[in-house]
Amino acid sequence: MSKVKYYYDSETLAYHKIKAKKGKKIGFMLLFLVASALFGFLCFIVLLNTPFFETPKDKLQAREIENLRIRYESLNRKMDQVDEVLASIAERDNNLYRTYFNTSPIPEEQRKAGFGGINRYKELEGYNNSDIIITTTKRLDVISKELVVQSKSLGEIAKLAKDKEKLLAAIPAIQPVKNEDLRHVASGFGYRSDPFTKIRKFHAGMDFSAKTGTPIYATGDGVVRRADNRASGYGNHIVIKHGYGYETLYAHLSKYKARVGQKVKRGDIIGYVGSTGRSEAPHLHYEVHKGGKAINPINFYYGTISAKEYVLISKLANQENQSLD
Repeated sequence: MSKVKYYYDSETLAYHKIKAKKGKKIGFMLLFLVASALFGFLCFIVLLNTPFFETPKDKLQAREIENLRIRYESLNRKMDQVDEVLASIAERDNNLYRTYFNTSPIPEEQRKAGFGGINRYKELEGYNNSDIIITTTKRLDVISKELVVQSKSLGEIAKLAKDKEKLLAAIPAIQPVKNEDLRHVASGFGYRSDPFTKIRKFHAGMDFSAKTGTPIYATGDGVVRRADNRASGYGNHIVIKHGYGYETLYAHLSKYKARVGQKVKRGDIIGYVGSTGRSEAPHLHYEVHKGGKAINPINFYYGTISAKEYVLISKLANQENQSLD
């Protein structure tokens, strides 16, 4: 019950009740209602931001966020495995493939380089789980770059391997006359006695003694550059240009089975043993040239003979006897 207020009237020397104005009462009531509404609204906001009063939608969003966080963690574990595999490939690439093909390794800083300049991840900032999202995105970017670098490297290795295959096919790697067709190795590379003048002179190839008509084989892939008898002393002869600085010469042929400009493969028959030109008996005079300089052919027979046969042929070829041309 509200208190009754009085005021003293000095004229009548009596107390009178103070009557409240009707408008003032309404104002107090409105102020009270507004204050109550504001207080209720503030309490509602506070309650919404506490875990004790989550709406179904809030709970669903919280579960989705937690699920995404778990997925990001799982993705990072998988990227750890990808990193290990890429590291293994890079190690083989640098220390095996590139070493074999005599190519400089790719520096580690080039393989794992990040992305400088502008902030590429600004739009991912400001969220509760921004750190894990940004870290994962950066790792994906680095791995993607590593894959690009490695892909280019393997493409380069594939090209080198293709060139290497061509080089290996071009190198004169077999005997020009088969062992079963040989009578013997008549003379080797080095200084020998000339069969006509008996003067000691340099013999720039190897002589293979065999019957007239014995097949002669191209010792490596190449193109026939010469097939004529216009070079002094060689008689009927063939010159094959193999590329990579290699050329081979086959002299004293009885007849040809290859023509100028013809592409030949290692093992193709290109002619037959004879005794044309400056020759004392039927044989094949065979030379190997690298960069225009004659080199010992015995170093190039690894494609057809065993280690034991190599030792025997080397011993015979190194004997300082008389050559057949």
